[in-house]
Order: sequence, then C-alpha cells, then structure tokens
Amino acid sequence: MAQIYSRIMATGSALPERVLTNADLEKFVDTSDEWIHSRTGIRQRHVAAEGETTGDFATLAAQRALDAAGVKPSELDLIILGTTTPDIIFPSTACLVQHRLGANGCAAFDVNAACSGFVYALGIADKFIRSGQSKKVLVIGAETLTRMVDWTERETCVLFGDGAGAVVLEASDEPGIYATCLHADGGHKELLYNPVGVSVGFKDEPNHGVRIRMSGREVFKVAVKTLDSLVEETLAAAGMEASQLDWLIPHQANLRIIEATAKRLNMPMDQVIVTVDKHANTSSGSVPLALDSAVRSGKVKRGQNLLLEAFGGGFTWASALLRY
Repeated sequence: MAQIYSRIMATGSALPERVLTNADLEKFVDTSDEWIHSRTGIRQRHVAAEGETTGDFATLAAQRALDAAGVKPSELDLIILGTTTPDIIFPSTACLVQHRLGANGCAAFDVNAACSGFVYALGIADKFIRSGQSKKVLVIGAETLTRMVDWTERETCVLFGDGAGAVVLEASDEPGIYATCLHADGGHKELLYNPVGVSVGFKDEPNHGVRIRMSGREVFKVAVKTLDSLVEETLAAAGMEASQLDWLIPHQANLRIIEATAKRLNMPMDQVIVTVDKHANTSSGSVPLALDSAVRSGKVKRGQNLLLEAFGGGFTWASALLRY
C-alpha cells in the first residue's frame, strides 16, 4: 500500500483594516518606536475593530485558501482551528466558521495551544490524513489578542496584534508534511498566562481582569533554548539536514528569537520569513499569516522545504517540516 502524505494545496490570510503603528502607541503609552523596534522588531500591528471577531478573520482566511485551492467547502472532511480567543465559549469557533463557509456536516473543533495552536492543528490534521480518515482538511490559526491587551501595560501591549491564516491540506502520494513535533510543559504557566476563565471565574477588575500576564525575559530564555532542541528533533524526525531547508517560517513573536533560531540552523536571514514588523505577535495566526505572505509574494515556491515552528503559553512548542 502506498504511503499517504498530507500536502498543502493552498494558503489564505486575513487582517483587520485598522493599523496601529508604534508612533500611534507613543500617543497614549509611555514608550517609543525605537524602544519597541530595538527589542522586538515590531513596527506596527493590525487591530480588530469594534464588533469584529476571531471567526470573521478565520472565515475570510479560510475562504481565500479554499478559493486558491479550488476546493468547495462541501468537499472538506475536517476543520481544525487554533485559537486562544474564540468568539464564544461554545460552540467552538471552528463550528461557527464551518457554518459560515457552508461546510456543514464535517468534523470541526478548536485547538488551544496558545501561539503553537496552528502548528498543533497542522500536526493533528496530518495524522487524520495519514490514517486515511480524511482526504481534505482546512487548518486555521486565528486570533483577536488585542481583546485581552491592557493598553496601559507598556511591556505587553506593544507586542500583540490580530489576524488569521489558513491552509487547505489534501491526501497525496507525493511527500508533503515529512514530520511534526508537538510538546508542552505546564510547569511554566506562571511565566505567560491569562488568569481568568469560566471555572476559576472572572476578576473584579477593568475588563474582568482579562489581560495577558508575561515575564518577558524568562519567556525569551526558555523559548530560545527550547526551539534549539526542537530544530534538531524535527530534522532528525524528517531524516533531513539543515542544509536541505529552503525556508524557515517561525512564530512571529520577537525578531531576536527568530534570529537565534536561524543562527542555530546556519541559515541567513534572507531565508527566513519575517512578518513580525508588520503584524506583531498574532499568536496562532502568526505562522499561517507568514506562510501565506511568503507564498503570495512568490518567495516560497512549489517543491521547496519549509520548517515551521512556534512557541507559546503553556508552555507549548511545535514544528512541522514539509515540502510545499
């Protein structure tokens, strides 16, 4: 029996229209463009307007990916959406998107792995296709992180943005995804988290206490160390050498972390897709947004080898090595 692979047919993305630059932030936060850019690489971020939801951007990104793939929503066997900012508690945002697309009937669920959400979802989708259970799968990463940003907390408010990216996967006898590696360590929860929820309740604070808590320096240290070992593990799992990679498409949280990973791979920065300057950290939307940007700009071409990797709250970390 021939080996079944999952292959990316097409990509899509969506961003809010409103752009908030570092100069804009200077007007109401004690910060500066130089301070933000020198530490993070961020120049601007997209911010959802009043009434816009994660599901809105997820649906638009998904439709663009489906259109590019020439796939009808009714052909989908599965929809997986990575997000930490669902529209409502339930139904899942994947179910809401499914109905808006007109893909009713297939399986649909959300994955919450923070910034690793899309790569986690991609890993799960890959297994569904390899097992023969699914032939066409829609994978989305979408967030409206600015909904839980405290705009008076300068260390964190400058870091995040909103947006969504999506891919359509199909079963193929030609190699697509070679390997995925998924990990988590809940022991680091205190370094990056949001303290509210249904079970523990909300807090008697502005916006019910829904805001991101982060120890930036500690997160940076763990992220660099963890991604180092993840790179080695992923290459070994795929049976490949770093020299065989054409592109690194990393989570877009901080340019310094991206540069450290590229250095570990001995990859020049012109082989690294960087969108953190334009999008900031869009959590699970980050990797698919960068991938779609690279595909549509013509940088990423068919037959090239891509390493996708992400690190997020949990901590979670995940990778996928694939031929586009």
